[in-house]
Amino acid sequence: MMKHNKKWLAAATLLCMGGMASAQSAGTWMLRAGATQVVPSNPSGDLSAPSFVTLDPASGARGGGSKTHTASATQLGGGITYMYTDNLSVDVPLALPFRHKLYGAGSIEGVGQIGEVQSLPVTVLLQYRFLEASSRLRPYVGLGATYAYFFNEQGSGTLTAMTNPGGTPTKVSVASKFAPTAQIGATLAIDAKWFADVFYSKTKLTATTSLSTGQKVDAALDPTSYGVAVGYKF
Repeated sequence: MMKHNKKWLAAATLLCMGGMASAQSAGTWMLRAGATQVVPSNPSGDLSAPSFVTLDPASGARGGGSKTHTASATQLGGGITYMYTDNLSVDVPLALPFRHKLYGAGSIEGVGQIGEVQSLPVTVLLQYRFLEASSRLRPYVGLGATYAYFFNEQGSGTLTAMTNPGGTPTKVSVASKFAPTAQIGATLAIDAKWFADVFYSKTKLTATTSLSTGQKVDAALDPTSYGVAVGYKF
């Protein structure tokens, strides 16, 4: 009987030790790598004059103007998290630059690709993780700020043909800016060191695109981000 009790006690001790080893407790660092997709809201506002507009054949009333549609982009992503307490953590998502293609919308829908831009969102989040530090599944919410950095903007031949026919190629510039970001997600412990992570975040971002021809267009991009990753705790 005593031998059986000792075996059960030893098993319980190992389980406790395993729970402690897999805990997301204060002082824990977590690294992860996977894939992230950024999905902008569409379409943009109207391009400032001069631009193409649609007219109602019967009344002659002015309809929709020239707009842009920003395509989604997927890239290798991940991040690093530091557990400040058992429930509060600081998270910095990481990813390679996202390449977004720009298409005509509104009155110029169907013209095809009019340009492209690369973005590198730099985000810092304060997270609150629910349940105990030793729980296998830990949902979390996060709130922070993103600096949306845009670069390598390019206009297509189609854009030049519409805005400066016969002239020099139309250049595109997208203004970088700060914006608030909210997040929800969860981590699932695979074993004492490895875990899986999924998240959904939303950034309230309006970006202004300027053309070398003098026109501008504002776009309430408000991008939604989805991510899945595998990570390691230490």
